[in-house]
Amino acid sequence: MLFAIDFTTEEVIVSDSPKGSNAVHFVERVPRTKNEILYQAVITLTSITKSPQFDSALFKAMDKVCGMIYTNYKGN
Repeated sequence: MLFAIDFTTEEVIVSDSPKGSNAVHFVERVPRTKNEILYQAVITLTSITKSPQFDSALFKAMDKVCGMIYTNYKGN
Protein backbone atom coordinates (compact mmCIF):
# COMPACT_ATOMS: atom_id res chain seq x y z
CA MET A 1 0.00 0.00 0.00
CA LEU A 2 1.05 3.56 -0.69
CA PHE A 3 -0.29 6.48 1.33
CA ALA A 4 -0.41 10.20 0.65
CA ILE A 5 -2.30 13.20 2.02
CA ASP A 6 -4.44 15.58 0.02
CA PHE A 7 -4.32 18.63 2.28
CA THR A 8 -6.93 20.48 0.22
CA THR A 9 -9.67 17.89 0.74
CA GLU A 10 -8.23 16.47 4.00
CA GLU A 11 -8.19 12.93 2.64
CA VAL A 12 -5.75 10.05 2.71
CA ILE A 13 -5.08 8.79 -0.80
CA VAL A 14 -4.56 5.04 -0.78
CA SER A 15 -2.86 3.35 -3.73
CA ASP A 16 -1.03 0.13 -4.37
CA SER A 17 1.80 -1.03 -6.57
CA PRO A 18 2.26 -4.66 -7.59
CA LYS A 19 5.58 -6.12 -6.46
CA GLY A 20 8.27 -5.57 -9.08
CA SER A 21 6.22 -2.97 -10.93
CA ASN A 22 6.52 0.79 -11.27
CA ALA A 23 2.78 1.11 -11.86
CA VAL A 24 0.68 2.74 -9.16
CA HIS A 25 -3.03 1.96 -8.93
CA PHE A 26 -5.49 4.19 -7.11
CA VAL A 27 -7.49 2.32 -4.43
CA GLU A 28 -9.55 4.95 -2.62
CA ARG A 29 -9.67 8.23 -0.75
CA VAL A 30 -10.38 8.10 2.97
CA PRO A 31 -11.76 11.35 4.40
CA ARG A 32 -10.16 12.59 7.60
CA THR A 33 -13.63 12.55 9.19
CA LYS A 34 -13.90 8.79 8.55
CA ASN A 35 -10.52 7.88 10.07
CA GLU A 36 -8.64 10.55 12.01
CA ILE A 37 -6.03 8.05 13.23
CA LEU A 38 -5.07 7.01 9.69
CA TYR A 39 -4.93 10.66 8.62
CA GLN A 40 -2.56 11.58 11.45
CA ALA A 41 -0.42 8.46 10.87
CA VAL A 42 0.05 9.37 7.20
CA ILE A 43 0.91 12.95 8.23
CA THR A 44 3.66 11.45 10.43
CA LEU A 45 4.82 9.17 7.60
CA THR A 46 5.03 12.18 5.29
CA SER A 47 7.02 14.18 7.85
CA ILE A 48 9.54 11.33 8.16
CA THR A 49 10.23 11.55 4.41
CA LYS A 50 10.92 15.28 4.70
CA SER A 51 13.35 14.97 7.60
CA PRO A 52 17.00 15.87 6.94
CA GLN A 53 17.87 12.88 9.15
CA PHE A 54 15.78 10.43 7.08
CA ASP A 55 15.78 6.99 8.70
CA SER A 56 14.62 4.20 6.37
CA ALA A 57 13.96 1.77 9.25
CA LEU A 58 11.72 4.33 10.95
CA PHE A 59 9.97 5.03 7.63
CA LYS A 60 9.31 1.32 7.06
CA ALA A 61 7.97 0.91 10.60
CA MET A 62 5.60 3.88 10.24
CA ASP A 63 4.51 2.66 6.80
CA LYS A 64 3.65 -0.68 8.40
CA VAL A 65 1.64 1.12 11.10
CA CYS A 66 -0.29 3.01 8.39
CA GLY A 67 -0.97 -0.30 6.65
CA MET A 68 -2.25 -1.89 9.85
CA ILE A 69 -4.52 1.08 10.59
CA TYR A 70 -5.89 0.97 7.04
CA THR A 71 -6.42 -2.82 7.17
CA ASN A 72 -8.26 -2.42 10.47
CA TYR A 73 -10.38 0.37 8.96
CA LYS A 74 -11.31 -1.81 5.98
CA GLY A 75 -12.20 -4.69 8.29
CA ASN A 76 -14.76 -2.58 10.19
